Amino acid sequence: MTLDPLAILTAFGLIFLAELPDKTMFASLAMGTRMRPLYVWFGTSTAFIVHVAIAVGAGSLLGLLPDMAVKLVSAALFAFGAFMLMRGGDDDDDDHAGGTITRFWPSYAAAFTAVFVSEWGDLTQITTANLAATNGWLPTAIGSAAALMSVSALALLAGKFIAKRVPLKTVQRIGALCMAGLATWMLVEAFTA
Repeated sequence: MTLDPLAILTAFGLIFLAELPDKTMFASLAMGTRMRPLYVWFGTSTAFIVHVAIAVGAGSLLGLLPDMAVKLVSAALFAFGAFMLMRGGDDDDDDHAGGTITRFWPSYAAAFTAVFVSEWGDLTQITTANLAATNGWLPTAIGSAAALMSVSALALLAGKFIAKRVPLKTVQRIGALCMAGLATWMLVEAFTA
C-alpha cells in the first residue's frame, strides 16, 4: 500500500480545523495548567490514537453507540474536572508541587479518560471514519492522529504560557468554569439531541 500525501494532508487539515474549537482542546488547556503538560499530552495522544484506530477500523459502527450515555458520562467527567480544579492547591499531598500534579500515571489517566470518553461519536471521529472509507485507512489514520495530537499540543503550550503569566488560582478557577461549562453543554446535548 502506498501512502498518498494528499490523503494525509486532507485528513490532517480537516481534522485539525474540526478539533480546534472542540471541547477536548479546552479540556487539554485546563488540564495542562494543573498537571505536567507532557504527561497530559501522552494521555490525550494515546486516547486520540485509540479513537482514530476505532474510527478507521469500524467507522460505520460508531453510529450505533448509545449517544445519550456517552454524553452523560462525558458531562460527569467534565464536572469532576471542574470540581478538582476548584479545590486545587488546597491539599499538600506528595502529588502536588506548586499546585501541579507531578506524577505520570495520575496525569496520564485523567487526560486519557477525559478524551477517550468525550470523543465517542465526535465530529472528528465521524469525519475520520468517512475519510477512511474514501481515502484509505492508513493515510487517514496518519493525518487524523497527527492533527488531533497537534491540537492537544497547541492547547497545552497555550496553557503553560498562560500559567506562567496568570496566578495559578485564577487559572484554576477559569479552567473550572470552562470544565463546568463543558459539563453543562454535554448535558444539554444529551437531553436535546
